[in-house]
Amino acid sequence: MSGMEIGALMFAVLLLLIALRISIGVAMLLVGMVGYVTLSGWTPLISYLKTAAYWRFSTYDLSVVPLFLLMGQFASKAGLSRALFHTASVWLGHRRGGIAMAAIGGCAGFGAICGSSLATAATIGQVALPELKRHGYSGSLATGALAAGGTLGILIPPSVILVIYAILTEGNIATMFQAAFIPGFLAALGYLIAVSVYVRLVPDAGPAGPASSWREKLASLADVWAVTVIFLIVIGGIYGGAFTPTEGAAVGAVATGLLAFFHGHLHWEGLRECLLGTASATGMIFLIVFGADVFNAFLALTQMPSEAASLISDSGLSPYLVLIAMLVLYLIFGCVMDSLSMILLTIPVFWPILMGLDFGMDPEELKVWFGIIALIVVEVGLITPPVGMNVFIINKMADNVPMIESFKGVAPFLISDFVRVVILILFPSITLLLPRLFS
Repeated sequence: MSGMEIGALMFAVLLLLIALRISIGVAMLLVGMVGYVTLSGWTPLISYLKTAAYWRFSTYDLSVVPLFLLMGQFASKAGLSRALFHTASVWLGHRRGGIAMAAIGGCAGFGAICGSSLATAATIGQVALPELKRHGYSGSLATGALAAGGTLGILIPPSVILVIYAILTEGNIATMFQAAFIPGFLAALGYLIAVSVYVRLVPDAGPAGPASSWREKLASLADVWAVTVIFLIVIGGIYGGAFTPTEGAAVGAVATGLLAFFHGHLHWEGLRECLLGTASATGMIFLIVFGADVFNAFLALTQMPSEAASLISDSGLSPYLVLIAMLVLYLIFGCVMDSLSMILLTIPVFWPILMGLDFGMDPEELKVWFGIIALIVVEVGLITPPVGMNVFIINKMADNVPMIESFKGVAPFLISDFVRVVILILFPSITLLLPRLFS
């Protein structure tokens, strides 16, 4: 068998193992090792493994991952999700569909300090679902808005997935954060518009709540000023060059930890839970990263990525047609795999292909533009039928809401996502505006 055939076969085996519910990190590690031995033997594999782990995990940039995860743990412990949702509901609750808009606003705010879609959806869902039910919102709109709002966690910086993508493609983490800001804002705005249109078509789905006085509105801001300050310090410091992403993550973790402590939510037991949660999540991510390294080393031996790139380059297909095919694959696999696994699994294959195509931009800008679009589409997979992971999480938390209703509820948000992806593909300058300004 040729290297290309072995690579394709082992890729199929990997997908089978994932379908059998084997951990993606373990699956990639096993398949990569078996493929490596098949092509080169045991001695080269052992020689590679004895330095691979140290080489990967001694990378300074990876230290940002546990720090951002710890920041998210402290934010949850400090009750920031409840404060963000309360503030948004005070300002928007008097509008038709306003509580659903507040849930999306809470997701956007919490995503800015959490960076995980699933965690954002679950955390805000615990706070928002009872309020949505109490105000008479339909089950479909309530669960649909929260499932879609959770996807904002990955895009609004800081984001762990953006960090991993930048490391994989040897890109700049701060540049990826800059590029994600406007698409993340457009995502939140698009979701708010989707709610507004939905409640006009189905008025009973999201009734207006009582109006709050200006005194109540201004008082609610006192609960979230600290979140705003932390976000501005971390992101502003990174963008302005005051400190590196790792230093910014450390500052954010300390600030949110102090906030949780002064709110009385971070006793010794709470601190222990935050540290253990961070260690567990970091270990899971690092296992996936190492498994991907071994699998990608095997793919390099097969020459599969370079041969696939040559085949597509010589095929005469339009670069945008190739891009759309990749995005469709991301959408399909995003339904059953988490974002990190998808990025680690596909970037080593897709990136060489894209490098050989002419999109009218230099490789660094292409890297940033494609990364943002790919992450958006992967996240859309989290709310796409029939296996949207965010939808399943929120539906499980909602009492007596049929799954079909939850998937109906995400339909307006899927339309919004489709429009946003088309706009970002047609107008790359939207994504690249801030990186160009700060370069």
